[in-house]
Amino acid sequence: MKIREIMTRNVQIVEPEQSIRDVAQLMEQIDSGALLVHEGDRLVGMITDRDIAIRAIAKGLGSDTPVRRVMTPNVRYCFDDEDVQHVASNMADIHLRRLPVMNRAKRLVGMVSLGNLASCNDPQLSNTVLHGVAQAH
Repeated sequence: MKIREIMTRNVQIVEPEQSIRDVAQLMEQIDSGALLVHEGDRLVGMITDRDIAIRAIAKGLGSDTPVRRVMTPNVRYCFDDEDVQHVASNMADIHLRRLPVMNRAKRLVGMVSLGNLASCNDPQLSNTVLHGVAQAH
């Protein structure tokens, strides 16, 4: 099975100059704890609710702080034609709960998460990724 068969397709993106307030409001609206950051047609980062809490609020930054200041740059990703087991093993190895999915032209086409992998109803696959992600860095 390929990642494109289980990934989430309609991925919300934000711009690096948007405020963390706007991003937090969007996270609330769509019930998501992570959003991809796009600049032009390029994926430049990811911002999570944890990034906002730890890198902004805990450091006293205001709600108008741009996403660029607190996002995680250099985001890892997978390709839509990769095998699900390979991606699950990779997510476990690098301790990530979600990965952007790109096509071979390196254009964003989706996101794969633990929930997507669990939907495969493959206990070995779920065990692989959950065990790896749960381990301490």
